[in-house]
Amino acid sequence: MDTASIVTALEAERDRLNSAIAALQGLGSGLRRPANGIRRTLSASARKRISDAQKKRWAERKKGARP
Repeated sequence: MDTASIVTALEAERDRLNSAIAALQGLGSGLRRPANGIRRTLSASARKRISDAQKKRWAERKKGARP
């Protein structure tokens, strides 16, 4: 293998790694705000309904896990 082909292969690998790093850095930014900047919030009653539903699912799962 000549030097030019080695350099070309290394540059291609570098570009692939840079793309992977950029993609992973984009994932680490956490929650993103919507484009219009408006964030939706849940009312207290909605949070309670969601909480109660999840507790019900956990109870069903726990009940099913017992021998």
